[in-house]
Amino acid sequence: MVWRACRSGLRSKKGAIEQLYTAAPTGSVVICLDEMGPQACKSYPGQRLVAPAGPKAERARQEIDYDRRDVAGYVFGALQPVTGAAFTATYLGRTTANWLDFLGRVEAWVDPAVERVYAVLDNLSTHTAVNVLLFNLAHPRWEFVFQPKYAAYLNLIEPWWKVLRSLALKGRRFDAWAEIEQAVEQATAYWNAHKHPFIWGRRRRHRAPKRFGVAALSKVALI
Repeated sequence: MVWRACRSGLRSKKGAIEQLYTAAPTGSVVICLDEMGPQACKSYPGQRLVAPAGPKAERARQEIDYDRRDVAGYVFGALQPVTGAAFTATYLGRTTANWLDFLGRVEAWVDPAVERVYAVLDNLSTHTAVNVLLFNLAHPRWEFVFQPKYAAYLNLIEPWWKVLRSLALKGRRFDAWAEIEQAVEQATAYWNAHKHPFIWGRRRRHRAPKRFGVAALSKVALI
């Protein structure tokens, strides 16, 4: 009962977001917004080719790195699910000022011919600040659609973060925050050159149909 009380309005909010993903109004665009981080300057586990050192095969070893260098920062991202186009920007802090700056850059990134911008995002305090409300008043084509708590899966940028980490961070070592910024910029450009849509409701993995084993009992009434 307590869980149901905390999740009041979940079904209607989820339905509204699903409606935007599947049948957005004509002349509008849906954008998923979020932040990734903090990302530290360190070695990120990954896979790479290992040249054989001798006649016998040797086990590949992962570099041990307990040291964090330079500063940590955040990657702000915007994703258009219908086309897969993405926009990223790096900041040292997840502050309201940085969020407003990012919204302004996203506004310039969106086609001016778009009449309505539906921004799907979470309820982080920086997303609901007074200055963000003023931004909304100054840009009337924007409408913020807040996802319910504990429902990050409703934001389609979440699976795209995994793609970005794989392209920009996985298997690499960073000694400075500027190196991460450059890696994120290059990874975003590569993604936009090979992008694909993120379709709501599509299964990510193929599941083989269940097959009955030898010990399975048939649905026959025994007398």
